[in-house]
Amino acid sequence: MQPYLKRAWAEVSLARLKKNVEIIKSLNSPETEIMAVVKADAYGHGYEHIVKCLADDCNIRYFAVSNLDEAIAVRQFCSDAEILILGYTPPEYAHEISMYNIIQGVVSYEYAEKLSHNTPAPIRCHVKIDTGMGRIGLRYNNTKDCADEIRKIMQINKISVEGIYTHFAVADSDTPDNIAYTDTQEKFILDTYDELVSMGVTLPQVHFMNSAATCYRNSPRSTLSRAGIIIYGLHPDISLDIPDGIEPVMELKAVISQVKTVEAGTCISYGRTFTAPDEMRVATVTIGYADGYSRLLSSKGEILVHGKRCKIIGRVCMDQLMIDVSEVPQAESGDIVTLIGRDGDDIITADELASIYGTIGYEVVCGISKRVPRIYID
Repeated sequence: MQPYLKRAWAEVSLARLKKNVEIIKSLNSPETEIMAVVKADAYGHGYEHIVKCLADDCNIRYFAVSNLDEAIAVRQFCSDAEILILGYTPPEYAHEISMYNIIQGVVSYEYAEKLSHNTPAPIRCHVKIDTGMGRIGLRYNNTKDCADEIRKIMQINKISVEGIYTHFAVADSDTPDNIAYTDTQEKFILDTYDELVSMGVTLPQVHFMNSAATCYRNSPRSTLSRAGIIIYGLHPDISLDIPDGIEPVMELKAVISQVKTVEAGTCISYGRTFTAPDEMRVATVTIGYADGYSRLLSSKGEILVHGKRCKIIGRVCMDQLMIDVSEVPQAESGDIVTLIGRDGDDIITADELASIYGTIGYEVVCGISKRVPRIYID
């Protein structure tokens, strides 16, 4: 690592990524392939290295993204990948979808028509069915009407439908009510697929498993497993265990810029929210909320210093924060500290940070800012 990087940086382990993928593959049936979800810059881990590793080292052929810009970014790193846009693309960009050989998620007959009017070449599509997420997709009370609508979409000029898909709302919950809800979602899309087959329509793809479903209710009838957060080693829901061996891919590091001893009564950081109760050793760490380390962790979070947890004191600043290192006498300027990851026998995860300020691990890793360099290790 170059010295100029030693302010705040994220270490991304490609070895752990590959191991996680192998474990996920072992959960799936032979009929199911992984569709790696790499939206939001691969959940903050960085498109280029993640996509190349997944394609070249893990033999992943399918990728899912949120929008056209993300799809084009993935395409430049993997020329032969099958890339599905899960979300909305303005119809006026239909030509680019076709030009880059992207698969577009289609949410309605009207949307498919608009796409067809804006492209000289066929557009590959998967039709989204809203089976209970309430977000986007065809919404019907019975599978016959849903299948009829899909057939109508298939008849639109320059629209090439290759599959159908849906998204589970509570597959990460093990309560009886939520299990029943997910059962209903799964039954609806499979019954719709079977209805299409009865009409003489057989599509190559029907997929509905997200990370949670891949871990907790794997189905051989889903041709693709849309593995997202689990690839990166985080929990779909912190209350449920993930398969043994899956580990977080990213660690977040920074350094101590200064250590000083302050007397009792000394105020620390903005707003004077922390006052030293006794004499204490305070270390300043070179990371802040502009790096994606949330201000909500002020006086709540902990950081590993020489393998020991040290509490954040006072408010997290834009570029710096302060911690109590009174119990770590060897701490000094230049020491590397761990904000997310393992140091010695202890570990702090993105899921742990998320639980402190009431969010999910997804937001933590996605929120690590672009000014934090990603360092790839294998």
